[in-house]
Amino acid sequence: MKVRIFLLPLAATLLLAACAEKPQPEAPPLAVLVRPAGAGSALDVALYTGDVRARHEAELGFRVAGKLAARLVDSGARVTRGQALARLDPADLRLSASAARADLAAAEADLKLARSEYERARSLVAQKFQSESVLDARRTSLEAAEARLEQARAGAALAGNQAAYATLEADRDGVVTATLAEPGQVLAAGQAVVRLAQEGAREVLINIPENRLAQVSVGTGAQVRPWADQSRQLAGRVREVAPAADAATRTYAVRVTVEGAGESLPLGATAMVGFAAEARGALLLPLSAVSRSEDGAVVWVLDPAANTVSPRQVEVEAFREDGALVKRGLAPDEQIVVRGAHRLRAGQKVRPVTEDAPVALDAKR
Repeated sequence: MKVRIFLLPLAATLLLAACAEKPQPEAPPLAVLVRPAGAGSALDVALYTGDVRARHEAELGFRVAGKLAARLVDSGARVTRGQALARLDPADLRLSASAARADLAAAEADLKLARSEYERARSLVAQKFQSESVLDARRTSLEAAEARLEQARAGAALAGNQAAYATLEADRDGVVTATLAEPGQVLAAGQAVVRLAQEGAREVLINIPENRLAQVSVGTGAQVRPWADQSRQLAGRVREVAPAADAATRTYAVRVTVEGAGESLPLGATAMVGFAAEARGALLLPLSAVSRSEDGAVVWVLDPAANTVSPRQVEVEAFREDGALVKRGLAPDEQIVVRGAHRLRAGQKVRPVTEDAPVALDAKR
């Protein structure tokens, strides 16, 4: 009986030991997203900030001098072709027109008198009562009177036009972007009163340093992003490059026409213009593929024969919004881990998954 009591605990102990020594099933390899290191397009993007302008913009002023009596529009006003924008005090212009009409009437009277004297002189010469020299003098007076009449007619027409120029009208549909004169101000002929931007196409005015000028020419494509909505990207194209640098900034003014829906950009708004060029000898990797360590940047590289991964130290030229630009340490055809690197250790066996494989990744969880 004592033997049985002794054997029961021993059997229980052996049974527990057998259960503890049962081998656990091996965990499946971790699924990670991989891709070739050279799959990214490594572009050197130069960004410039500029102002949105209208494709056609002009400063409008009166053709004649005078005192500004009224400005009929303010900044931001939308106007149509032929709409009155401002008016000069017409008093002096009306007086000039009246004087010109009076000169015209006097010239007409002088011509009538000169013609009458010429006809009388011709009749007297024919009757041998006056000499030919008198007729020549009357003919000269008649021709002078005719010339003075033409001059008076031109003066009257000019004065009439100048009186009409007292009203400044819009020469196109557009929006007033600036007012440059106030009522009561005495203006010279041609002095700007308002700045008018034509509705429609937009362009961005930027300034480029001379060391970057070789990358830009008329027709060069660009990407335009409004500063207020940087997720929005519009296509652009260089329309004009200044032939000379600004004397103060030593930069070149470049106008980039915005294609597509560029007319929706507010005038005067800030926009960023980017010109992309291929970065030679560099690989563009996703930011998720590059991790930092005490020794620098590290990328996990896949051994396709054994399906294992190992860390590789690389030289990063720049961290950008679109990825990390790796200058040294990788070959374009090497497979790298772009998702799931934070869960890896050196020599770990993994299950590589490409971007086009419809498989759920462990690293996404």
